[in-house]
Amino acid sequence: MRNKKRRLTLTGHLEELRYRLAICLAAFLFGFAISLTQATRLIVWLRRPAEPYVTHFVFFSPTEGLMAYVKVAVLSALSLSLPVVLWQVWAFLRLGLTKREKSYGGVFVGWGTVLFALGVAFAYGILLPASLKVLLGIGNRLLQPVLSIDQYLSFVITLTVWCGAIFELPVLLWFLAKIGIVTPEWLRQQRPMAILGMAIASGLLTPTTDPVNLILMMVPMVVLYEISIALTAWGFQQAQNRSRMPKNSSSLKA
Repeated sequence: MRNKKRRLTLTGHLEELRYRLAICLAAFLFGFAISLTQATRLIVWLRRPAEPYVTHFVFFSPTEGLMAYVKVAVLSALSLSLPVVLWQVWAFLRLGLTKREKSYGGVFVGWGTVLFALGVAFAYGILLPASLKVLLGIGNRLLQPVLSIDQYLSFVITLTVWCGAIFELPVLLWFLAKIGIVTPEWLRQQRPMAILGMAIASGLLTPTTDPVNLILMMVPMVVLYEISIALTAWGFQQAQNRSRMPKNSSSLKA
C-alpha cells in the first residue's frame, strides 16, 4: 500500500489540467491588475532604448493608445506570474515522474525564472539598443522616424519574450537529461545541426540582417547550448553514480 501510486484516468488528467490552468489564469489576472496600475512607468521604461533616435511616439487610431497600455500590462503580468506558471507545469508533469525526479521541481522553477529574467535583460540591455541603432539609423539624413507606440511595443515585447524563452534552454535540457530523454553524447552529436538551427533562428528573430546583430543573437544561443551540454553531463554522471551505489553496497556485504 505504501508503494502504491495514484493513477489518474484520462478524465482525471483533464480535471488536473483544468485545475492547473485555472491557477495559472488566476496568477496572470492578478499580475495584470497590478501591472495596469504601473503601465505608464513601464511604457516610459520600455521606450528608453529608442530615446536617442525618437523624441516622441504617436498613435494613429483611437484604440491604439489603449492597446499600448494593455500590451505592456500583459508582458508584465506574464513575467510576474511566470514562477506560478512554471510550478503548475511542474505539478502536472510530476504525476508521471519517479520520487527522485519529483525532487527536481525547485531547480526547474527557480532556474527557469532566473534564466527567463536574464534573457529579457539581455534583450533589453544589449540586443534592443543595437537593433534600434541600425534600424533607426538607416536614411537618417533624409528620413525622420515617426514611430507608433503600439508597433514599437509589439517589436520590443516580441524580442524580449523570445530571448527569455531561448534562455530557458539549459534548464529544459538539464531536466530532459535527468529523466533520461537526452544524453550529453547525443547533444554533442547534434551540435552541427543545433548550430545551423540557431543560425536560422537568429536570422528569423533578429529584427535586422546585419552581421553584428546576428552575432549578438547567435553567440548567447551557442553558449547556452554548450552550458546545457555541461549541465546534462553533470546530471548524467550523477545518475550513473547513483545507479552503481546499490551494486557497490551489495558487493561490500558479500
